[in-house]
Amino acid sequence: MTVNLKNFLNPKVKLSKMGEFQELQPINGMEVSSISADLYGDGRDDLSLFYFPDGANFAALYTMSKITSASINWNLKIKRHFVKALLVNTKNANTFTGIKGAQGLKEIAHSLSKALTIKLSQSPKGASEIIKITDLLFASTGVIGEDFPYLKIKNRISELVKKLRAEQNKFVWFKVASAIMTTDTKPKLAYEECKIGNKLVKISGIAKGSGMIAPNMATMLSFIFTDANISSIFLRAILKKVAATTFNSITVDSDTSTNDMVAIFATGKAKNSKIYNVLDPKLQDFEKALHRLALNLSTQIIVDGEGAKKFITIKVIGARSMTMAKNIGFSIANSPLFKTAIAGEDPNWGRIVMGIGKSGENIIPNKVQIKIGDYLVAEQSRKAKVYNESNVKEYMKWDSINIEVNLNIGNASFTVYTCDFTSDYININADYRN
Repeated sequence: MTVNLKNFLNPKVKLSKMGEFQELQPINGMEVSSISADLYGDGRDDLSLFYFPDGANFAALYTMSKITSASINWNLKIKRHFVKALLVNTKNANTFTGIKGAQGLKEIAHSLSKALTIKLSQSPKGASEIIKITDLLFASTGVIGEDFPYLKIKNRISELVKKLRAEQNKFVWFKVASAIMTTDTKPKLAYEECKIGNKLVKISGIAKGSGMIAPNMATMLSFIFTDANISSIFLRAILKKVAATTFNSITVDSDTSTNDMVAIFATGKAKNSKIYNVLDPKLQDFEKALHRLALNLSTQIIVDGEGAKKFITIKVIGARSMTMAKNIGFSIANSPLFKTAIAGEDPNWGRIVMGIGKSGENIIPNKVQIKIGDYLVAEQSRKAKVYNESNVKEYMKWDSINIEVNLNIGNASFTVYTCDFTSDYININADYRN
């Protein structure tokens, strides 16, 4: 028996033979576009623009790498919490590109602010506002160390702005989600709804990520858009909390990137009542909906892990603290030996034991119980008496594998999501720049 990995997507996702995807809803107060700057040399879309005519509150979390892209360096200097646009390019990370990379980004910012100001002045409102470069955010993903093709991007800004549309049907969402991909094999989209008070609030999100995935934002980009009226300071508090058990609970290969970010933008068009406190009960449903969406996108990234054939859930329970559970979970998930055993459908639970031990956490070995699926495989520092390898070996053929480690020394838990290592992972990364 096998489990379809699509089951890990939001139940609202409806895939047909024609490849239809989850129908995200339009977010009022936002316009989007995507085009090709021919960064790949094959004409595929590689530039995306998200524009907020009346501005949007935002919050973002960035990679924890000590080496960061020019885009992230730019964003970190923006002290405002209210922005007008986000521009995303793929193919080139704009990392380790020296002063030319930073200067190139600044030239793009000037071109974009000018083009958007012209667009704003031509709107029905006829606004005379000047969009400053400090109203703009950027994101880049792709190869590190290659010259940033700022002229190619700059020369396409006018067309990118011209193509901005408020109509966000399923094909538009698919297009922009595809335009941010690198080694991904499929676009990643998710949608949720909730209520704040008596107002319906929409949340639409897209993501990219396939390799170089580890906690602390990894090599992923995720952009979440909502029409909720929530201040930036509250958005950040909620996003940080949600990310801890979603975007920061996944790993493909333990490598953290130099580039990436998760950001949420709120246009305020839902006109819900004002929130005065992050603990306001009216925010509870929003936080739950955002968590569902973020977990949906996170698991889509793991399902699409480079060369991945199996989705793995590692749940560590009975720990003294969540930190202990998390460390042990990632110690197992990041082990190449564990991941290749899963790929080979080998019920070698000794590699789970090894992962627990190398975590450095102060556990009591005799209390540890390990399950693969529903099968108890180890307890009391030895193989379980009920262990039947043929049953576990049959389970290993599933494309979704659950591992449970019960430390039996506390009440804390943490769940980590990962995938197996196959030879395809090597091939994809060996050919990455070709």
